[in-house]
Amino acid sequence: MKKTTFDILLLIARPAAGKSEVIHYLKNTPLTQRAERFHIGQIAEIDDFPMLYTWFEEDDLLEKMGYPRLHTDAGGYFLGNHLWDLLIERIGLEYQKKLRDIAGFSEEYTALVEFSRGKEHGGYANAFAHLPLPMVEKMAVLYLQVSWEESLRKNRKRFNPERPDSILEHSLPDDKLARLYQAIDWEEVSAPDPHYLSIQGKWVPYVVFENEDDVTTPQAGALGQRLQARLSTLWELYHDPKK
Repeated sequence: MKKTTFDILLLIARPAAGKSEVIHYLKNTPLTQRAERFHIGQIAEIDDFPMLYTWFEEDDLLEKMGYPRLHTDAGGYFLGNHLWDLLIERIGLEYQKKLRDIAGFSEEYTALVEFSRGKEHGGYANAFAHLPLPMVEKMAVLYLQVSWEESLRKNRKRFNPERPDSILEHSLPDDKLARLYQAIDWEEVSAPDPHYLSIQGKWVPYVVFENEDDVTTPQAGALGQRLQARLSTLWELYHDPKK
């Protein structure tokens, strides 16, 4: 039987643009409806935020124990940009482990992969270069479009100091958000073609989900309608690959 759901859907955007909220919405949509409306099967979520936050926690513990920090400085910045690349390599490793460990993964699951990248640490162009080719070949991309100002607004709004490790409630200080994410390279990587990204010699279909009006926070009908429209277009591109 021909698979009717995406193999891998990559969600990328500035921080607080709505990526995790889209995934939350999809996870709370019944499977049959999710597959029919959005072409999303059983969900395997891969997000680099829990990975990098673990590094922050470990470094704080190491410092408390009297040892050098391994990943970040006292200000919470990575000790080298290669660590951003390592996170992408980790995403690829997690995907390979799911293929290995989950029965029927290729037939029944959609991997929902999420990350943000700014020019300061290499941008999306650099991140894409570290994705495993078998992932690139099965991937479609949903880019959530918000302005820098909207990213800043929502980043401030969602902060819960009691749960800084939460995917839906974590936040960055304004100055750190500006340094890492105010400048992005999405326009450059998407400029050559309106429907496909060139990644490692492969054409990967993409669509843009406009979210300046923030339909993701209410988790209501407008989100479902817009998401269905965008993913329907992406599904058509996914099965009509550019030659």
